Amino acid sequence: MPIVELHLLQGYGSEEKRRLHEGLTDAVRLVVPALPDAITVLIHEMEPDNYSRGRKHRVGAPALKDPGNIVKRYLKAMEARDFDSAQSMLGEGFSMQFPGAEPMVSLKELLDWAGPRYRFVKKTYDGFDVMQSSGPEALVYCRGNLSGEWPDGTAFDSIRFIDRFEIEGEKIMRQDVWNDIAEARAKA
Repeated sequence: MPIVELHLLQGYGSEEKRRLHEGLTDAVRLVVPALPDAITVLIHEMEPDNYSRGRKHRVGAPALKDPGNIVKRYLKAMEARDFDSAQSMLGEGFSMQFPGAEPMVSLKELLDWAGPRYRFVKKTYDGFDVMQSSGPEALVYCRGNLSGEWPDGTAFDSIRFIDRFEIEGEKIMRQDVWNDIAEARAKA
């Protein structure tokens, strides 16, 4: 029965502590064959006056936004065709890769590429998986099914997809997309 103890400066809210509890539990499960109910996580908070580094009292850094929520907001804006909001979530140097396409660096390129392929696409989600890479970027995978209309107005649905996002500094830096839309189109 693993026990994880974390010492943390005061100032983080309940939501951030919930994310820490879940993340630490999941990190232990990557190594130790234990069910979540067998893993105890204890967060010990301390007042900033009781902590110093380099002879100076310090305060905790502000919590990062949940990368999964950043991606959910982006995908919701894209589906609503609110491209200004979606664009504001992309970082400098953003790139995306879709099946059968060259890498793209702007939403306009994506819209131009997608135009002859389908009228619109909607996503239903089976899940979102969020993790920290070994580098500065957080990774978010979302998976589910696509539905929409082909250019001739014929409906399609139940086309599986996986999207992978890299989030850095609370901005989306990369999107990679895998789906079966070409195979479904060939059968239509």
